[in-house]
Amino acid sequence: MENFSVRDFLPSDFEALSLVWSLTGLGNPARGDNLEIIMQSIAMGGKLLVATSSQGLVVGTSWMTFDGRRIHLHHFGVHPSYQRRGIGKMLAAESLRFVKQKGYQVKLEVHQGNLAAINLYKQFGFQRLGDYDIYIIRDLTVIDSVL
Repeated sequence: MENFSVRDFLPSDFEALSLVWSLTGLGNPARGDNLEIIMQSIAMGGKLLVATSSQGLVVGTSWMTFDGRRIHLHHFGVHPSYQRRGIGKMLAAESLRFVKQKGYQVKLEVHQGNLAAINLYKQFGFQRLGDYDIYIIRDLTVIDSVL
């Protein structure tokens, strides 16, 4: 049986991390998912965890950003070939240890059809926030047309 562990992200993990994000639908250049942004978010008090196999393969991620008010948990996912092996639970537990240490509320977004993730989050005490819709501006040139 293969062993897995969770550790802090290293810049050398970026390529393997990007593959996990691509395979799980988490990564997207339009989101600013690049090494510079990751390092900036860590410097601002966030954390990026990676789950690795005993061979050192990056098989899961949990990225937590901090805005001074809350910790936002996102890019939480496990490589499809390694799902249902307890890696998500390990990542969730380590993520919540960080949250507890920081002493701030934690918030996440999850697609309503991702029942496996929803069930995992509920096991760790997350509650649905209500009937909120989420809106975002990713293309900042749009702002010019409305100002």
